[in-house]
Amino acid sequence: MAMAKPKNRQRGKTARFKAQGYADAGASLTKRSMRDFKEQSGSPARDIDDNNETMRQRARMLYMGAPIATSAIRTVRTNAVGEGLFPKPRPDRDVLGMSQEQAQDWSKRVQREFALWAEDKIACDATGVNTFYEMQQLAMQSWLMSGDVFAVIKHRKPQALRPYRLRLHLVEADRVATPTAYATGLPDAYTTGVNSENDNKIYDGVEINGDGEIVAYHIRKGYPGDFTAGAVQFTRVLAMGRKTGLPNVLHVMESERPDQYRGVSYLAQVIEPLLQLRRYTSSELTAAVVESFFTAFVKVEGAYENPFNETGTGVIGADGDDEEISRDPDEYEMGPGQVNFLEPGEDITFADPKRPSSGFEAFMQAMCRQVGAALEIPGELLLKTFNSSYSASRAALMEAWKAFRMRRGWFVADFCQPVWEIWLSEAIAQGRIDAPGFFADPIIRRAYLGCEWVGPSQGQLDPTKEIAAEVSAIDAGITTREAAAIRINGSNWDENMDRLHHEAQRIAELESIGATETEGRTEDAQ
Repeated sequence: MAMAKPKNRQRGKTARFKAQGYADAGASLTKRSMRDFKEQSGSPARDIDDNNETMRQRARMLYMGAPIATSAIRTVRTNAVGEGLFPKPRPDRDVLGMSQEQAQDWSKRVQREFALWAEDKIACDATGVNTFYEMQQLAMQSWLMSGDVFAVIKHRKPQALRPYRLRLHLVEADRVATPTAYATGLPDAYTTGVNSENDNKIYDGVEINGDGEIVAYHIRKGYPGDFTAGAVQFTRVLAMGRKTGLPNVLHVMESERPDQYRGVSYLAQVIEPLLQLRRYTSSELTAAVVESFFTAFVKVEGAYENPFNETGTGVIGADGDDEEISRDPDEYEMGPGQVNFLEPGEDITFADPKRPSSGFEAFMQAMCRQVGAALEIPGELLLKTFNSSYSASRAALMEAWKAFRMRRGWFVADFCQPVWEIWLSEAIAQGRIDAPGFFADPIIRRAYLGCEWVGPSQGQLDPTKEIAAEVSAIDAGITTREAAAIRINGSNWDENMDRLHHEAQRIAELESIGATETEGRTEDAQ
């Protein structure tokens, strides 16, 4: 059978596939700009878990050696947590049948009891190093740097001055890993394993069941590569207590993909530019130092012994000579006031790199804006330089605070609120806090557990304008005095009013005493 030629095909040419949709855009394999862009993405276990160890080490080194990286992590820590997030109990009065006064009295009693535990580092920290509020700062910083952080719930015997058994033990990300005995493939290359006792999968130390639910964590005794820790040992800790239903391990992390069980360092997306910025800054600093040197080179016609060429630290050895003197005739050094004699026929030629660069500051600011955009920190806040107008600076600060509040909310949900629930459950079980029906009805339990966590406020660029705006919002019924007090300086409105009432009474007493003394002096004069 004869076949008809395609009408749209010309002699000597072949029909080509017409790219459409994303095939002609971001998924194009034919465009010159996209032809070599053939990256592949795998599962979270392959893309994240297998690379986490490298990213953690690099993020920590940048934190320790790159000022911009240090600023990024500390800026988030200081604004999201600051001196600590303090609990303000909010019991549901409607469910519990409490009056406003009863709810306030109950909240104050609970706050005093919580302070007994939270402000005593021996009472709350399993290592006895930090108070609960200092542990918040450490947990936030470790989370940002390493990608996640864990808090193991432990218990100690009650003491006369420390009635609570609850202790928190912070565990850094490196110590949660897949045991070698359970690892599949090469342990040094793969983080996925299978628990041979129950066939549960393990993703970088996080064990899940067949439904994908986290059931346990595998915690290493020491750090990887720490030979002083002895033999490598792992402890399997259940995620939840079988009897209490309360968590045994608190896992603080930010999820960026479904089926992800380990976090990614806050600096992960900017590791390369931060490293290059550190190198660039170091090069400019070295160039500035070299340019500041005054070094003279003397040319001589014949051989000449020059003691100035022999430089050292001045550390004299047993033989009476400088231990670190350089005696290489081909070695010359530069330094303040340095004099070098050149051998016959030798000459010195310097390149003129025009360093330090006049565009250094502008380039650094441009790069910091890009890095800050990825980290959700405006460049002005990252560099702590506010040279823009009031409106621009306020807009930048407001944008940053969206991210700070978001991370604060995540941290409260993963760390602060679970600790509050575990502690309050123990306080009620011991009879130190009165909460009828707490263990009988989950609705009542939830009503008692209501709590708001108050931390650092946004602050004001122009206090006069911003406080006036808050007062206007209160008068219009848009906000409350309590909410405004939290936003303006993070204070407690009820405590403010109590203190103001006390101050007013004290002022009235002093004025009364002053008036009495004045009348007495008047009578004496008469």
